[in-house]
Amino acid sequence: MFFELVRRNSRRNRKENGLFFGSLLVSIIAFYIVLSLSQQDVMYFLREMESDAVNRLLEMIPVFYGLTLVILFFLIYFAGKFQMERRRHEFGMYLMMGMRRGRLFAMLLAEDFGGSVIALAIGLPAAVLLSELISLVTARVVGLGIIGHRFSFSPYAVALTAAGFLMIKLAAFLILSIKISREEIGSLLAERPEETKRQFPAAVYAVFLIAGVLGLGTAYYMAIRGISWSRIDRMAFTVVIGFAGTLCLFFGLRAVFGLIIRAGGKDRKLHVFNVRQLQENVIRQSSAMAVSSLLILAALCCFGAGIAMVRHYGDDEHILDYTFTAEYMDEENTSRKKADETMSTLRENGLAHEFSDFIEMKVGSVRTSDDPDDTYSMDVVMNLISAMPATEDRDILLNNLSYMTYPHLIALSSYNELLDAAGRPKIELGEKEAAVYMDTDVSTEALRQMMNEALTKRPETLLDRDPLYLTGEVQTTALVTVRSITLSFALILPDEAFDYYTQGEYNIFVDAILGNREESVSLMTAISEMNAKLNETGLEYESYLQNMGRQLFYTVATSYITIYLAVVFLIVANTVIGVQFLMNQQKTNRRYRTLIRLGAVYETLCRSAGKQINWYFGIPTVIAAVSSIFGVRALFTGILSSRTMGSVSEMMVVSAAMILLLCMIELIYMIVVKRLSSRYLLTLMVPEREE
Repeated sequence: MFFELVRRNSRRNRKENGLFFGSLLVSIIAFYIVLSLSQQDVMYFLREMESDAVNRLLEMIPVFYGLTLVILFFLIYFAGKFQMERRRHEFGMYLMMGMRRGRLFAMLLAEDFGGSVIALAIGLPAAVLLSELISLVTARVVGLGIIGHRFSFSPYAVALTAAGFLMIKLAAFLILSIKISREEIGSLLAERPEETKRQFPAAVYAVFLIAGVLGLGTAYYMAIRGISWSRIDRMAFTVVIGFAGTLCLFFGLRAVFGLIIRAGGKDRKLHVFNVRQLQENVIRQSSAMAVSSLLILAALCCFGAGIAMVRHYGDDEHILDYTFTAEYMDEENTSRKKADETMSTLRENGLAHEFSDFIEMKVGSVRTSDDPDDTYSMDVVMNLISAMPATEDRDILLNNLSYMTYPHLIALSSYNELLDAAGRPKIELGEKEAAVYMDTDVSTEALRQMMNEALTKRPETLLDRDPLYLTGEVQTTALVTVRSITLSFALILPDEAFDYYTQGEYNIFVDAILGNREESVSLMTAISEMNAKLNETGLEYESYLQNMGRQLFYTVATSYITIYLAVVFLIVANTVIGVQFLMNQQKTNRRYRTLIRLGAVYETLCRSAGKQINWYFGIPTVIAAVSSIFGVRALFTGILSSRTMGSVSEMMVVSAAMILLLCMIELIYMIVVKRLSSRYLLTLMVPEREE
């Protein structure tokens, strides 16, 4: 009988609290995925290329795990308190019928443990499958192609997930059950009166509303301008004033509700009742709603910034597999001899045939002038760009070009070989013509578009006082795999002009492309095997994957950690909002019963509750969504390098799209809460028996 009662109560609790149970499942999945990060295919590869950075990342995982446990403890405690409050009368009846308090405690403990086991039984297998999917998707996103994937299962992650989850569930249960067990039977059976809070004049709420807007505006201004990131005390001040501004904003929303009541609406049915309900709930729970909005804001910022950075770091084009570095010497023919020695060494070791193509990339500087500050002049280009509409990108481009008085030079034949390997049309240049090269790592799409617009005019420039006309479009195909060599601006010249201006003194980088490999062999495997062979030759080289390792670290770190935090924050915020609304609805059940006696039908009550839920979720979500635009921009100011800051505009577009996508998840929570609310309202439709 006892175990049947436990089973029936557990099933009923899961059914009535589907929102909370679903949040627990997502939490378990998030726990396992972040704890099993070291087992991912990409992480195995990163350990070889960036072992120090990866180890530091993995050392941070327990910190995130511990922080998440603390956050989820409060979520479980808050949701558990709602369940206990809802069942107060039931507990009182158990005691009235002779159940001992110890047996009641055992029953509740069995219910809680059984629900936790079911959540783990569902969540852990789902987490393992999702972890495998994420491993494959991440490898695809970062450009590794087909990887020899192997199924990974982390007993360590399973054990730690289960232990942490059961620990915080047990801790929350013990605290709540002790409180319940100390209450008298009469207190449990009695219905609690509605809470009331002191009301202030409308002018007071208006002042708090204005103060909140000013506080948030100040915080975002300091963060976006970089003031907050300069010193720790300024960052602390920004966080405090932003938090205080959010609290004031929500506290002052009562003034807005007063205006809504006076404005009315087309559908007057229960309009004032709905607004009054929201008004009281916001006043009663303004602090909790403000914290929930901040959690949603944190989720939106983490998700928006994380995905944007993943997209940015994962956009590199892959053409070259290897670059054999040249000697950086000015002596004539030194680089030529180095390139010949490289090819000779490859042939001697029987490795030359394993490459499908070799490209001698010739890069040099102007040797016909001794004045690096006045070797190259492009006043016409500067004037054309200055005439364009005034924007931040235009000013950045003008500032960058003002320093290009001593440009790098690229031989046309070398670059055309690279384009041919990439399957692109070759460049054709006249005797006094040149093409512009701008590396994508140090230039944005917006800057290159403005430069292309200027190049359509075929502007005249001066190279060592000789006229040179810029033509075509900006070229961006990477010259080498060595990421430390990035040219923000260079001129592609015909070979005759290149030889003249470099005076035969230039660097030669031997680029190589691997031959066709079997479909079963991944790019990672092929290059790893070739690295082992090249290491025996003594040649200096850098591979695509060696530099990809650095990119992968940023991609994996930002994607896993930020998305993990976004999921946790979003779960906590939405569950708190949903549980709060349902608690408030039950505390004000007498009002709904009065409406039923006055003739309100079930459909009308459901529509009324639905409108309240729309507002109750919508207010913190809209405020968080608007704030997240500024928050993401502030994050970019603080965490992006100066080289990457040029891509902020493109990254903000991606962030905005991700924020919009995440806001759609709010609709799912709203639908779930509406169903739970309708189910509760249905129970109120049964007439009460009056003695």
